[in-house]
Amino acid sequence: MRAVITVLGKDMVGILAKVSTQCAECGVNVLEVTQSVLQDLFAMIMLVDISKSTVPFQQLSDSLQKIGEGMGLTVHVMHEDIFQSMHRI
Repeated sequence: MRAVITVLGKDMVGILAKVSTQCAECGVNVLEVTQSVLQDLFAMIMLVDISKSTVPFQQLSDSLQKIGEGMGLTVHVMHEDIFQSMHRI
């Protein structure tokens, strides 16, 4: 099972480190990362493997959102099933 994590906000040192550290602490493996900095705005999309996660999906989402709030960022975690159901429409 996979999930997509998006992070948006003002660029600063440590965004990727904090998000990926939280993933590692939850047993979530980062498969791919793409990020862009447009002037002072940061955008990142991560594809992660949640099949061996040590926490429930909602707890992972909540913990990443809390990190984002502490840094003034917007963080969303979406299960891959959302994208599969969108494809079927």
